[in-house]
Amino acid sequence: MDAPSPAANPAALMDALKRALRRQGLTYAAVAARMRLSEASIKRMLSRGRLSLAQLLQLAEIAGTDVAELARQAKGNARLPRTLSIEQERALAADPRLLLLFHLLLGGRSVAEIARDFELRGTACTLLLARLDRLGLIELLPADRVRLRVAQDVAWRSDGPVRRRYGAQVLREFLHDRFDGERTLLRFEVRELSEASIEILRRKLQRLAAEVAELAELDAELPGERRHSVGVALAMRPWVFSIAEALKAKADAADAAVDSTGRARRRRADPARGEGS
Repeated sequence: MDAPSPAANPAALMDALKRALRRQGLTYAAVAARMRLSEASIKRMLSRGRLSLAQLLQLAEIAGTDVAELARQAKGNARLPRTLSIEQERALAADPRLLLLFHLLLGGRSVAEIARDFELRGTACTLLLARLDRLGLIELLPADRVRLRVAQDVAWRSDGPVRRRYGAQVLREFLHDRFDGERTLLRFEVRELSEASIEILRRKLQRLAAEVAELAELDAELPGERRHSVGVALAMRPWVFSIAEALKAKADAADAAVDSTGRARRRRADPARGEGS
């Protein structure tokens, strides 16, 4: 068997492998049974990409392909754009149903699942799919199957049409919760950090965001009833609570007043010095 191309990105290679396993309809349990490992071990292996060459070869065989083909697919998928054009974002922002359909397709939903769970079916769904195809976001295949023409982890423009139209609404709806139920977690920390620590934290958050996308891709093979829509907000910025900011401003003003009073007293006590200062 040919060895994988050295130019193949390891993460892209793992993505190609997982897609090949999904095309075979293989679950974690089925793969685990074939490899005589636990289901948890398979999930960790596919999530982290930490596997030996022998395991990679075995997984490729189980998926009905070989490593060379996976490497070719990885190269092709690595070239998929993560950023949409302004025109593409503008079209999505202008039509909530079009944006929802695209979002669901990015999340790995099939057209059949979308038609079953949402009011997007029949001619209406077909017309929306055709629009996404014309926009260059998907390739519409026979029998309402689709192939994405952009990366699944789309990066919306920070000041683009989609964020301007929906960004504030999404965050407002997401944070409007007590975060005390099942599958919820809220931790908010304000700390004083060095520049080095801030950069470390930023990289850790980026890695965590990548892991969320990775887990979603792994779970895409599961039936819809075993998956739950979960929002994860990751953010950091220089910030001081307004109450603290107000008190600090008052303290700074008081210090400035004391300093000014002290200088005035020194000038009165030493008129000659005051003239020269």
